[in-house]
Amino acid sequence: MIEKRFVKKEAIDKGWSGDTKFRVTTVEGISYLLRISPADRAEAKRADFERMKHVEALGIPMCRPIAFDTDPDGAYSLQSWIDGVDGEVAVPLLSDTEQYVMGLEAGRILRTIHTIPAPPGQESWESRYNRKVDRNIRNYQACPVHFDGAARLIRYLEANRELLRDRPQSYQHGDYHVGNLMVDHSGKLVVIDFDRSDYGDPWEEFNRIVFCVHVSPLFTSGMVNGYFDGQVPPLFWRLLALYIASNTLASVPWALPYGQSDVDTMLDRARDVLSWYGDFHDPVPSWYHPGYYLQEIDGVPYKLKAPFDFGFLSRFGTVFKVYDDQDSGNICFGIQSVGERLFVKFAGAPTEQYDGTAADAVARLRAACRVYEDLAHPNLIRLIRTEPCSGGLASVFEWVDAVCMGRMYPASRKAFHLLPQADKLHIFEDILSFHAHVAACGYVAVDFYDGCVLYDTAHQKTMICDVDLYEKKPHTNQVGRMWGSARFMSPEEHTLGAVIDEVTNVYTMGATAFALFGEDGKRTPEAWTLSRAHYDVAAIAASDVRDRRYPSIQAMIRAWEAAWGASRPT
Repeated sequence: MIEKRFVKKEAIDKGWSGDTKFRVTTVEGISYLLRISPADRAEAKRADFERMKHVEALGIPMCRPIAFDTDPDGAYSLQSWIDGVDGEVAVPLLSDTEQYVMGLEAGRILRTIHTIPAPPGQESWESRYNRKVDRNIRNYQACPVHFDGAARLIRYLEANRELLRDRPQSYQHGDYHVGNLMVDHSGKLVVIDFDRSDYGDPWEEFNRIVFCVHVSPLFTSGMVNGYFDGQVPPLFWRLLALYIASNTLASVPWALPYGQSDVDTMLDRARDVLSWYGDFHDPVPSWYHPGYYLQEIDGVPYKLKAPFDFGFLSRFGTVFKVYDDQDSGNICFGIQSVGERLFVKFAGAPTEQYDGTAADAVARLRAACRVYEDLAHPNLIRLIRTEPCSGGLASVFEWVDAVCMGRMYPASRKAFHLLPQADKLHIFEDILSFHAHVAACGYVAVDFYDGCVLYDTAHQKTMICDVDLYEKKPHTNQVGRMWGSARFMSPEEHTLGAVIDEVTNVYTMGATAFALFGEDGKRTPEAWTLSRAHYDVAAIAASDVRDRRYPSIQAMIRAWEAAWGASRPT
């Protein structure tokens, strides 16, 4: 038997299939997935296994079918083992562009899967699915748990049944969503869990999309756009709404045997579905994003508003990373040059999140380069040179291998907040020291936030980046709501005509302390992870009342050091 060939067997407690699953390993160290199903499911599982072979023949990245066997105790399916991370864990940690691009790939994979036709003589989809609709309505109405808005779902189903007429049928994965995708160690998608495969309307396969939306609306939008190559037919949206309405009705009776927690989850999802569809008055759900204009350089995709030629970057080296989520008019590139890595910031391209002119973006970057020169410091990322390129301006910096504290980089932020407390203390003290230097140079910090903070774990060194908007003193608020993250901005940074000075920056340093040492940035004593004396320093610094704050960064530094008393950790 299959299961007797292995020297190691580890149980896997995941999924809803009812199968028993193991990671099994041979004497040679090769791992496989072993699924054991009840004996009365043997023929159905054999059919699933044979269908998987047809999918594998298409070149789909997937858990490959290896062997199948049965005995009186069950059915045994052996599949290739996928080393990687579950999609629902990996996808939210990607950038917006990466989430969308991965969704595009998921949609293209699904479109290929659907090229396998249904067998001849298949019952019409209209009759098959109408039976399911009838059953779901009947079961919901008999269910003791109801939700507001269910009547609107039922009305939509009854009014749109004719859409089921003459629908084509193909092979279906049966449970295609981000939870049944994995991201392998090379960053590629792999499809798993084919144990619910069937034949039916290929568009009905999107009925599990609700699971994807809760993980990433951008991934979900990319999946739809990738499937249809960017040309989504209106009929798709109307049918998808029908399929989701039917599944939503069915979800509550389904959840009852599993307990109140699962019932509550399904009720929450029902409310979400009603919200997405405007109580089923709009067939296009509110989470849908029409997508980005994408380009690619050296195999790395990035988004823009319109085409732009970045061929000039080849003279710096090979691009390995793109940062395209800035709203400043800049787009940034990690570039492997000869013997070194560079960080190139470019202004002049039609970046996706910027609404100003290219000329304004270039002027701001040119001014920013003078700021980097004036504020040169061991903890500030080093500007190497600035040069005009392709009608814009490129500033070339040293690359730093580091984790970033900023929320816009979820994976990096997660690693940052797992740093030891001692490292975070050194980081905060470096931030204070740098901003004391900023004040001594006659500048004030504008738009400092957690995205400016990097930590090089290999060298245990704090680096500050993105000081582009720092201003020379004296400075006043000329716009009302200034640039920056509200979590780090003082009241005067929201007040037209207010003085922006070192006392303003004291507030920002206090807010930074709470971001580092408060639970999720909360400013309560209960959420604070250092001493009460240090909490008091941060609270004084981040006071909404200017006169209650420390008069300078140096005064705050002295108060922070005094709060240690004799207990300063090493």
